[in-house]
Amino acid sequence: FIICWPRRMIKSVLIVNNHGKVRLSKFYEHFTVQEQQQLIREVFQQLSRRSDYACNFLETTENDKWGKDTKLIYRHYATLYFVFCVDQSESELGILDLIQVFVEALDKCFSDVCELDLIFRMDLAHYVLDEIVMGGMVLETNLNEVVEAVTAQNNLQNQENPLSGLKSAIEKVQR
Repeated sequence: FIICWPRRMIKSVLIVNNHGKVRLSKFYEHFTVQEQQQLIREVFQQLSRRSDYACNFLETTENDKWGKDTKLIYRHYATLYFVFCVDQSESELGILDLIQVFVEALDKCFSDVCELDLIFRMDLAHYVLDEIVMGGMVLETNLNEVVEAVTAQNNLQNQENPLSGLKSAIEKVQR
């Protein structure tokens, strides 16, 4: 009796700025920290050399650590590259749509997201991603569902925060 686990379709999600600084990284396959850093450098080098008018899909080479069946699908928004590293079974156009949903969800959750939001509210950016992709599999593609889940989580956190009651008490005293 052999149990075969399905291969993950999404291997990694990266957000890297124009200077190669990582703003978000999530790996769904095991790599050491050194391997992750090397992979991120290689991805950035490949993407930064491409024209803005080039295709948004890249296939990795056989000697690459990702393996020969991996594609890089990305979009370049302002100063950030949003990159999904996926296996060959994944639809390029489907992943481009998923990147769009991710960016729009970040935009709604942060009220016009910028690079600094990803730096200072990294937890929220990861939470948004976790609502869309978990364990390398797509969970949700509906933008409204993602935003509602993130909003509900934020409201729950604010209710549980002991300092939130203190803040309202101070505001009442100051009046």
